Amino acid sequence: MNRIIKVLFSSFYLIFLLSSSTESLYACQNSLTDSLKHVNSLLQTNNGSSGTCDFHVKDMGEGNYLIKFNVAFRYLMLPIEEAAPESSVRIISDFLTREEYNIRLAFNKTDYTVPLDLEEYKGKNIIIYIHNPSYTERGFSEMAIRNLVFCDSLPACGTDGHCCTPEETTPWRPEYHFTPPYGWMNDPNGLFYKAGKYNLYYQYNPYAAIWGNMHWGHAESTDLVHWKNLPVALRPDALGAIFSGSCIVDKDNTAGFGAGTVFAFYTSAGTRQKQCMAYSTDNGKTFTKYSGNPIITSTETDFRDPKVIWYPPQKKWIMCIAAGQHIEFYTSSNLKEWSYSGKFGDGYGCHKGVWECPDLIKMPVKPVNEPENFIKKQAGKTGTEHPEAEYKWALIVNINPGGPYGGSATQYFIGEFNGKTFSCNTPCKTKWMDYGKDFYAATTWNNLPEDNITLLPWMSNWQYANHVPTKIFRSSMGLPRQLFLYKTNGDYYLGNRPVDEIKKAEGIPVRFKTILKKGKTRTIKLPHSNGTYSLNIKIKHANKGNINITLANGKGEHITLSCNYAKDTISFDRSKSGRTDFDIHFSEKTYSPLGTTSIDIYVDKSSMEIFDTAGKWSMTNLVFPNAPYDRIILKESPKTATSDEGGRCNIEIKFRPITIDSAKN
Repeated sequence: MNRIIKVLFSSFYLIFLLSSSTESLYACQNSLTDSLKHVNSLLQTNNGSSGTCDFHVKDMGEGNYLIKFNVAFRYLMLPIEEAAPESSVRIISDFLTREEYNIRLAFNKTDYTVPLDLEEYKGKNIIIYIHNPSYTERGFSEMAIRNLVFCDSLPACGTDGHCCTPEETTPWRPEYHFTPPYGWMNDPNGLFYKAGKYNLYYQYNPYAAIWGNMHWGHAESTDLVHWKNLPVALRPDALGAIFSGSCIVDKDNTAGFGAGTVFAFYTSAGTRQKQCMAYSTDNGKTFTKYSGNPIITSTETDFRDPKVIWYPPQKKWIMCIAAGQHIEFYTSSNLKEWSYSGKFGDGYGCHKGVWECPDLIKMPVKPVNEPENFIKKQAGKTGTEHPEAEYKWALIVNINPGGPYGGSATQYFIGEFNGKTFSCNTPCKTKWMDYGKDFYAATTWNNLPEDNITLLPWMSNWQYANHVPTKIFRSSMGLPRQLFLYKTNGDYYLGNRPVDEIKKAEGIPVRFKTILKKGKTRTIKLPHSNGTYSLNIKIKHANKGNINITLANGKGEHITLSCNYAKDTISFDRSKSGRTDFDIHFSEKTYSPLGTTSIDIYVDKSSMEIFDTAGKWSMTNLVFPNAPYDRIILKESPKTATSDEGGRCNIEIKFRPITIDSAKN
């Protein structure tokens, strides 16, 4: 049984609650002021052994509090209130500040709790120094200290992971998209494949489900579907928070740390942003920060998100860095010493916001009439180029704000790279990778076979990411996607489709066929109502028309996809999808070119990702229904319908439930 101490302050009582025994209950009759000065308590475990917890709390005035104790447990559970002002929290050991964070300690109420991991301090005397000028003695003692909990393992909470109470569980934790167990997540970072495992690092705040305190969280998978959470990989240090970046595998020992060493490149964000690196000799489980950091500095205010790739023609490394509203390129032969080589961006693409999270990829061009298994054929290659194929370079650039439907989005450029800088084939034309509102910071895995290009986006938008109603965690990654390059009408475009691995999680298909008459409505009840499934919808009608596809639940909540074959567009309306009241921008419609009669829809607890079945476009949007969407409503608009001569169109739907066995990985 876990040993738990719950430190409870009230106006005149201080109680230590011991999980092992209800008899071990001590009350302190001192005044509140006295109890804040000094507390000693004898702790008794369930096996009869005992130890001393020397716990002192000192109020030093003006919002300064000092907590001294000997660490006997691994975790200190912190009460969080998202609306509270941030407190500066420092962990001091041997009279040195070891860690420092800004944490929204509960002031009026506790929204949830998160763990502060004290494993490295076990058996030591430490000081936790808290400063928040907003605190009064009463407010601090009653909320920030009274609910502190010590424990050796994290308390489980039903289906919603750790660190919450049952009433705080959320119905919106995805079934088959990656989420952190608790806390905040944004950009995917440092994606690489090695020893049979896909490694995913990500921007992570362990101390609230709101942006801040940037670490690199870590998870791994053998199949891109089942993910195993691992300990934090990189923590903030004196140079700053750990912002986004990338990882590479140094196969040829160019840096001298050993063949196969994994290197992480990241932005240290302090008063200025600078590029740093760390190395790992255990396949990315743990990292050692390079003693020569930082490796690149700049006078640019926004100077971040290094993406590193190997450039075989010149046998050197290339680093792309987002600098304001352009991309800078640097080269190195040893990963430690870098030289500026060029920049790209002026006069190209969208410049309504800051450029972020670049990626640079060499890709084969999909032939115009290539069969649909083109991606599968290319993914099976061994990484050597094919002389008969045409190759181009894709430069992916994320921007915030400036997206086509507001907030953040991902643009890209197709062109050439000469080892120094990038040049674009199509100036003055902005190309968007996804036509929804919730696709950002997209980046690709390193160390896969050359033509197996797998990309992962963050599934949210900076307009409202901090306010979506999931609380215990925010937010999730999109589906991993196979990226490809195709050419049409003399121009080059990126396409993407879900990786084949997701199909292994799909259940037995259920098929529906219906004939939709002009102006009529048809409702199809789905056979499973847990809200996680895929749909393939084929629409067959001879001429131009407008087909509405609505996914709905019994509460009247729904989203509507409108396929306008006259204008060749598809729109997504989530204004009545469920919870939308957390931000005025959330309900805005999104649009995409259509160009197809077959679409795939992937529905999870809080998201929908829609793809042209051929992969030429995608649309990614969050939804927060209060019950799963368990029915499809089909309607052909009577005003625009021009179906076949009989006034009918044929629709075929293939439904597959998706369920993930979380224990598999």
